[in-house]
Amino acid sequence: MKAWPLVGIALMQAFLLAAHWLIYRTWIAFRPPLSPLVQASLRELVLLLAFSFIIAALLGFNHANRPVQLLYRFAAVWLGFLNFFFWAACLTRLVGFTSTLLGVAVNRPFLVATLYGFAVVVGLYGLVNARFIRIRRVPIQLPGLPEHWRGRTALIISDLHLGHINGPAFSRRITALATRLKPDILFIPGDLFDGGKADVAAMAEPFRLLAPPLGSYYSTGNHDEFGDTALYEEALTRVGIRVLANEKVSVDGLDILGVNYGDSGYPIRLRSILDGLGPTPCGASILLNHVPNRLTIVEQAGISLQLSGHTHSGQLIPFTWVTRLVFGDFTYGLQRLGKLQVFTSCGVGTWGPPMRVGTSPEFVVLTFE
Repeated sequence: MKAWPLVGIALMQAFLLAAHWLIYRTWIAFRPPLSPLVQASLRELVLLLAFSFIIAALLGFNHANRPVQLLYRFAAVWLGFLNFFFWAACLTRLVGFTSTLLGVAVNRPFLVATLYGFAVVVGLYGLVNARFIRIRRVPIQLPGLPEHWRGRTALIISDLHLGHINGPAFSRRITALATRLKPDILFIPGDLFDGGKADVAAMAEPFRLLAPPLGSYYSTGNHDEFGDTALYEEALTRVGIRVLANEKVSVDGLDILGVNYGDSGYPIRLRSILDGLGPTPCGASILLNHVPNRLTIVEQAGISLQLSGHTHSGQLIPFTWVTRLVFGDFTYGLQRLGKLQVFTSCGVGTWGPPMRVGTSPEFVVLTFE
């Protein structure tokens, strides 16, 4: 393993330890005194939880057995609750400090119990909300689109993150829902897989039954390239999904292009790829590009519409605000840059915590007008 991944893992683990310490110390400081035995047991439990996600993630990249899957699911769920417990601890400390500063009496045990309890409720809501998939319908007009495309529908399914949490059962559910929508064409702009060790064939197989008349098209996302990309692409090709790896196809007069995630982040490389593919002048074109960035290059290449995912629109508060700072208006929805239109989906799956708070999983149905 190279040095940079080790540094990243070490920094993340250090942050997780600090967050767990804050949660533990806040609970101890604001609750009535616990016995030494109970306090020591709680401390040991918190320490185990602090290491659970990193251990589960590392095991998940190399093993696909049931014990690893269960450990990863537990650790991912706890990671989501950790987020809300952390902010509950910060708020508890802030209220406690402010009340002391102002000389106002506060029931400290009630305060910490209320805020930690609210964190539990929000986490439970997030688990449930992440499983209710919404259907979003978006009309769109593309200059140069052939007349016979008017009224056709395209289904966008991004960021499924098939793996240890969203397994074959999730894949079957997704394809059953998609089949009922009867799209004319399917677009998958990356992160179909989560990147860990998994039964790729079993997760891809349900897509064999989803056979839109004009085909299914996929380009890689960052998580697809964390794992065995060739294995993923082979499995998708077997079930009838066309992998666009820096390629272009013409589908009934509409150009459809796809770029690999690993190439899309380098401006010179991305420009060279798009120039080489050359969308038809004055015609309509759709680019599958996982991340909604480098948009000036895409617009200059003459692309009509870029389809992206990646952001999850933040997935969980407060990361919803972070993604907005990073990607601005292109974090979510249909936006425009010059002649280029960009649609960014918040995705149908989840990464890490199988929770959504402040966002909702979605299918996007584009109707060409």
